[in-house]
Amino acid sequence: MFDHPLGALGWKLFFEQQVDPDGRSPAIIVRVSSHHGSQVLVIGEAGEFRIPVQNALAAGSIAVGDWLLLDAKDLRATQRLGRRSVLYRKAPGDDSRPQIIAANIDTVFIVTSCNEDFSLSRIERYLILAMEAGITPVVVVTKADLGHDLTELRLQARQLHEGLVVEFLDARDPGAVAVLSRWCVPGQSIALIGSSGVGKSTLANSLGADDLPTGAIREEDGKGRHTTMSRSLHLLPSGGVLVDNPGVREVQLPGCEDSVADVFDDVVRLMSECRFSNCRHEGDAGCAVRAAIAADELVERRLDSFQKLQVEQARHARSLAARRERERSMTRTQRSAVDKKRRGREPR
Repeated sequence: MFDHPLGALGWKLFFEQQVDPDGRSPAIIVRVSSHHGSQVLVIGEAGEFRIPVQNALAAGSIAVGDWLLLDAKDLRATQRLGRRSVLYRKAPGDDSRPQIIAANIDTVFIVTSCNEDFSLSRIERYLILAMEAGITPVVVVTKADLGHDLTELRLQARQLHEGLVVEFLDARDPGAVAVLSRWCVPGQSIALIGSSGVGKSTLANSLGADDLPTGAIREEDGKGRHTTMSRSLHLLPSGGVLVDNPGVREVQLPGCEDSVADVFDDVVRLMSECRFSNCRHEGDAGCAVRAAIAADELVERRLDSFQKLQVEQARHARSLAARRERERSMTRTQRSAVDKKRRGREPR
């Protein structure tokens, strides 16, 4: 790892190479820790401190995990360093724009639990987000003490993607959580994502983050309430940093067709082996997908999930194209109005 005083916060050679050593004014290097309305909490060699949000935004939009260069005199951001990775999802509702979850993350712990929250389709969506960002995914299944058939759940989760690491543990037990220590080392940045009530904050506390509030789940549906209300970065005793995120009820994907295909590479491979290129996989002659399902080599849920995501990706692409066309049309209208006003001022 690159030897630097900020190394424990995730500082790497990638960021060092963006800093001008001959800068005229001295700069303070900080990492965005959290956003609190009119103020932004940052962390650097001098510890954590707050700066006005307008100071942080002076160098452009920011996200938790970003690195900023602050002017030493007025603590105003002069540069937001380029990002090594951006973990993002589609904004809720009809908005087709991406919503950043965190920046400069190395590993994402996809947290679910052994109760009603355990959903292979939801885990697949989180895997797609991680692969789209180029971040290493680790599935962490909490509440392992509830006595469910962990062997079957582990098998199902591991089959989602070749080489996927799946860890089962009791998030309340620091000894059990130690299995995650190999990712929580100096210079590494980890993000927690998952639904409410799966034990993200409890897991963060057991890993050594600040004392985060935790809450109980509802017995009637196994779902939890939001205990983490905003994203925040925490320095771990092991030397790594952890980004805790609010629970996500619905995982909406941005445009990421290639990553969808990567996560479902088994389905894509079978589709390429169908006799006809326009096979609908609904009982068509020579369908390799249906043959694999009949032979218990592929579960039908996997096919259904992939096809659903394909439809979503197509709908997202149409929505994005329509928004861009509206923006182009608005720009043309504005230019026309300016030209018309200019012509009206010209002497006749």
